[in-house]
Amino acid sequence: MRIVVNQVEQQLPENGTILDALELIAAKPPYAVAVNLQFVPKTRHAEHLLREGDQVEVIAPVTGG
Repeated sequence: MRIVVNQVEQQLPENGTILDALELIAAKPPYAVAVNLQFVPKTRHAEHLLREGDQVEVIAPVTGG
């Protein structure tokens, strides 16, 4: 299935989860994840099924002073 991760089209197998998408892009913690502009807690990443056309944003914290 086709999804978009951080504005880049990616392919995942059917029944792919957020965790699958994170592994696909080799995301390194810490990060937050939103699917279609809705925050998804880390505790749900392994069970949240993605659908064709979902927009996934992986957001890293920004530090500074």
